[in-house]
Amino acid sequence: MTSTILTTNRLWAYLQLMRPANIVTAWADILAGVAASGFLTIFYEEIKQGLLLSNFLPLGYLLIATSCLYSGGVVLNDAFDASLDALERPERPIPSGRASRQGAFIIGSFLLCLGIVFATLVSSLSAILAASIALFAVLYDGFGKHHPFWGPLNMGVCRGGNLLLGISIVPVMVSKYWFLALIPIIYIAAITNLSRGEVKGGNNFNSVVSLILFSVVFGAIFGLGLVNNYDLLPVLPFALFLAIRVFVPIITVLREPSPTNIASAVRAGVLSMIVLNATLSTGFAGLLYGLLVLTLLPISRKLAKAFAVT
Repeated sequence: MTSTILTTNRLWAYLQLMRPANIVTAWADILAGVAASGFLTIFYEEIKQGLLLSNFLPLGYLLIATSCLYSGGVVLNDAFDASLDALERPERPIPSGRASRQGAFIIGSFLLCLGIVFATLVSSLSAILAASIALFAVLYDGFGKHHPFWGPLNMGVCRGGNLLLGISIVPVMVSKYWFLALIPIIYIAAITNLSRGEVKGGNNFNSVVSLILFSVVFGAIFGLGLVNNYDLLPVLPFALFLAIRVFVPIITVLREPSPTNIASAVRAGVLSMIVLNATLSTGFAGLLYGLLVLTLLPISRKLAKAFAVT
């Protein structure tokens, strides 16, 4: 009985390391990329021919791939940070002894490799993108996170690559819409920059930089109205919702850059990746598809009550 409880607690600890709430936000990256790729039009035509299952598989493979890539990256992040977390966040799974650092390195590495394998089932380009995401994740975990400029950019590249991974469901479209990756790159760079004060408190300089970066993201969202196949009108309510979720917390941080306020702003920003992707999805695939992506938000928020986001 005791051994069963210990095993269950250890499994729960490794599950905590995987940040389940954040994995759902990675699904939204894929769905937004799929919307931009035009795959849904092809998918609809194939459904009429009775080929639903065979055409659904690539999307399933990409969702599994991104789940493995994201969870592998964050597990390795905690493995690399074990010594620092022992001082600053001793309650986390590895410092508390509920999970081992060696086990985290093994599981994280396995998940990254598994993510690449599932991406390979879609296309060679998907495999290359997945391998690139894995590489940048390891670079961030081991080296990049501590650099004031390259750290946020490194993390942003991982999420931008994830959006391109979704677009790669129709490989030829990656070269057409590669620039879409710049939006999550800037967005995540803003969050990563802001998160630097999550433990000891921040300063207004970091907050202002993040505010400017978020503003650039909104400029890009509206700038997409100049792109063919992107309908700006239905995007507006999504953009408003995103603005409320992002700007209200960061204004609070500007007024009082305490660790609690910064953690709340970072948490809101991470979960709002779903809203950002729903916004992009709506422009490319319509209101109903955007709402479908947005349904991931309550799922992620529910998981965030049980599992840490940062």
